[in-house]
Amino acid sequence: MSRLENIQNSFKSIQAKTKAFFHGDKWKEALVFFFFALLAFGFWLLQSLQQEYEIELVFPVKYKNVPADIAFNVPEVETITAKVKDKGSVLLNYTFGRSFAPIEVNMKNTKKKNGSVQVSKRQIENDIQKQLIATTALQSFDPQQIDMDFSQRVHKEIPVVFNGDIHLEAGFQLSGDIQINPQKINAYATAAILDTLISVKTAFTEVKKANKNSTRTVQLIKVDGVNFDPESVSITIPIEEYTEKTLEIPVSCSHIPPHYTVRMFPAVVKVTCSVPLSRFKGLSEDMFSIHIPFEDLEQNVSGTLPVKLTKKPDWVHTATLLPDKVEFILEHNNKHD
Repeated sequence: MSRLENIQNSFKSIQAKTKAFFHGDKWKEALVFFFFALLAFGFWLLQSLQQEYEIELVFPVKYKNVPADIAFNVPEVETITAKVKDKGSVLLNYTFGRSFAPIEVNMKNTKKKNGSVQVSKRQIENDIQKQLIATTALQSFDPQQIDMDFSQRVHKEIPVVFNGDIHLEAGFQLSGDIQINPQKINAYATAAILDTLISVKTAFTEVKKANKNSTRTVQLIKVDGVNFDPESVSITIPIEEYTEKTLEIPVSCSHIPPHYTVRMFPAVVKVTCSVPLSRFKGLSEDMFSIHIPFEDLEQNVSGTLPVKLTKKPDWVHTATLLPDKVEFILEHNNKHD
């Protein structure tokens, strides 16, 4: 008998045994047992949900209209924990998928630079009761009131630094510096903290496949113990399509004594640079210069000098010179002796 036939016979045997089990009395007995067990669990659950239980609910605390130039002298109260009592069926509404509105501490009418903000027990109780089902009894809550002292912060103006990566599409480049508005923001903190604070970074910003100007609002990275005003800035990323332009720039030399003649080989260098499309036509030879002081020629014994641009527009960031070296000959002019 082949191996395949053995596998087929084994499969048929298992299939027959399974079929016999589901048609036998044992399966029916197991099915009846599980049915009554499930029914009993359902009755127990219904009975349990009719009983009363006590659970804890957590309510967030939100501070509104906090002036940037004040600081709390103690850590802020972030949550209030309330103990409530009700039937289990009602408490399930609080346990699964329900969020609570924050208890608000509004500091809009705070006049003093040094003082305290208070939220009474009655106000907190009212804010909690508004969010409870009518049958739910509020047993207690902690803390029972909010009473926090605050004082005025010291002010300092600091620059904003862009923090991120710009990935440009092929053929595109930054056409200028990244603009940040405002460039400086107000920082409020203790004098000790401000002494160490030199600048503030934007949240990390990554731009992919950039091929046009982009402006976006970016949050500032938070610093413990410091309030920023404003808390976000606008960044503008200037991007433009670039192309190449080649110009021929003569090599010049200054302060040549009258009894010398300088000959360059070659006398003209080709300069290839990346240019924004908007400035392609306006870029001309007179915007560049390649200058070699006579002193460099006089002190050179090899007869070859590297060349570099001594003048170019600020917005030209990359330029290739060909050749990048020139040969020269100093000829002594006898008629001036």
